[in-house]
Amino acid sequence: MSTPPRVDAHVRLDTHPRHPSAVVATVTGTQRHIAHAHLTVRGFDPITERTLVMARIDHEEPYWAERAAKDLTALHITVTITPGLRQAIDDDWTWAAYPFPWLNREDIRRVSDEAQKIYDDIRHGRLVIGAHAEDGDTVVAVGSYRDGSSVLLHGENHLRSVTETFQTSAEATTTFRHRHGDAVRPGPAPATDAERQADEARSPQRSPGLIESEPAAATTETVPSYAADPADHSDVLDAFANEHGEWEKWSTWSDDTTHLVHESQTLRAELDHEAGPHDAAWTFAAYETPVADRVWHLTMTGATPEPLLQTLLISLDDGKAWDTPTNGPNPVSEKTVTAATRPLADAGWKHTVDGRFLSWTTPQGDAGVTFDAFAAQNPRNATASWTLWAGPGIDRPTWAIHASPHTPAALLAALTEDLAHGTGTRTTPAPDHHAARSTTASPSLPPSLGADPTGRHR
Repeated sequence: MSTPPRVDAHVRLDTHPRHPSAVVATVTGTQRHIAHAHLTVRGFDPITERTLVMARIDHEEPYWAERAAKDLTALHITVTITPGLRQAIDDDWTWAAYPFPWLNREDIRRVSDEAQKIYDDIRHGRLVIGAHAEDGDTVVAVGSYRDGSSVLLHGENHLRSVTETFQTSAEATTTFRHRHGDAVRPGPAPATDAERQADEARSPQRSPGLIESEPAAATTETVPSYAADPADHSDVLDAFANEHGEWEKWSTWSDDTTHLVHESQTLRAELDHEAGPHDAAWTFAAYETPVADRVWHLTMTGATPEPLLQTLLISLDDGKAWDTPTNGPNPVSEKTVTAATRPLADAGWKHTVDGRFLSWTTPQGDAGVTFDAFAAQNPRNATASWTLWAGPGIDRPTWAIHASPHTPAALLAALTEDLAHGTGTRTTPAPDHHAARSTTASPSLPPSLGADPTGRHR
């Protein structure tokens, strides 16, 4: 039998210029797309047509890179492993204070690979985390797979595991909330150091020298939630309606507006598909009864980032929208304001008082929350009492959320929690060398701390 022809592709595997365990693959040759595709299914993330990065939360990249090299060699693709990476592959190390001392090295690798798969499912959107909580010294979470099943998760990084599986999201969420009560917070937990460092390793902007002599490509980076890409409002609405049968979706005859109505008929949302980035795209409202006057309402502009829209929808669905203060003409008390803004205080946001306005802003001044005490004491006034925003300033926001006085403090707290601690992704297009460069600085996560994030002993 004749030998298959060699693929005209060469893969060079090397250590990452800034991250001790990550691996960079550089692909050349007329058939480099073949090698590119095989590397992608073996754990490498494409950065450009020629460059891929493997960055794992279990820091086992050298082992899996060698496995990939053997697979590609068997496919008649030429692979070169640099001396630096070869040394990392041959290096014998063990986890410091590993919590399962009865496991051998292969068992540990198997456990961490299962945790890596969960992380990849979350990162690529196959597993959506609905809520999380702190359980002692670790984090637990509940999430739903796109195929319909739901899971409870325990632990973080290389120790995260599935503890229970459910057929429906409702069953999983109910069990999770029953067990963890007031500790439950909407959405995923803040990214860990290992997750941030893996994300940084995949980002050419944060890893100088990662790509050499290549055309620039669009990049995706992790940023604070308030600086993330605007939501694809139509897709988010459709996904929410498909996953939550108690909400009915219907559109106007012209298809320029879509409505979401809870089965109780007392919670309603409206999406204007034609709204611009600074126009009110969403309007949310709550009513005491289906035929009563509106109790509270909230609007959201078209450029609002997806994490905040997801947090709001999750809060509407898990009951935070029902705890509405309706006790007379003064619905907002000092206790209400404190509850709504506690996450901002905990995160060290700057608090100022200017007459009727109470404000909380990031240290950089690129996002904030403002409470209008005068408007809050006049609930019939059309002026919003709460404004959440990000951008150059509250008078020139990139996006804004406006809420009326009776808006539940728990719902506002969920949003401010996301503002203070949440993260999202932002895609930066490839630079146009024929266009003028922007000089506006954008908010981003602080650089990772610590010289050696692996937590391992040699």
